[in-house]
Amino acid sequence: QVHPVESGGGLAQPGGSLRLSCEASGRDFTLPPIGWYRQAPGKQRELVASITSGGTRDYEDSVKGRFTISRADGQNTVSLHLEMNSLKPEDTAVYYCNTGSFWGVGPLDYWGQGTQVTVSS
Repeated sequence: QVHPVESGGGLAQPGGSLRLSCEASGRDFTLPPIGWYRQAPGKQRELVASITSGGTRDYEDSVKGRFTISRADGQNTVSLHLEMNSLKPEDTAVYYCNTGSFWGVGPLDYWGQGTQVTVSS
C-alpha cells in the first residue's frame, strides 16, 4: 500500500490562508470517508475535517466556517484538499490525510509524512 503524500503547508499570518493537498491511492483510501488530521506539539492527533465518497462533509467545531474539505476521485486514486482561511495561531500543527470520520471510521495504520502549517505574525 502506498502511503498518502501531503503538501501545501507553510507559514501564514493570522487571518491568512493556505491550501493543503493530499494524494492517496488504493481501495483502502478511495472507498471509506477520508479526512484531514492535525497534530500540534504535545497534543494528540485529531481529525478536523472529513468527506465521504459521496461528498458529505463534516468538521470539528473549531474549524467550522473557516476550513473547506474537498476531494476528486480518479481510478483507484483520490486527491484531497483543505482550504484553510482565517487562520489562527492555534491551527499550527502538522497536517495529515487518512481515512476517518466523526462517526467511527478510524485511520489506517500507515501515515504520510504530513505537512507543517505554522500560523504566526
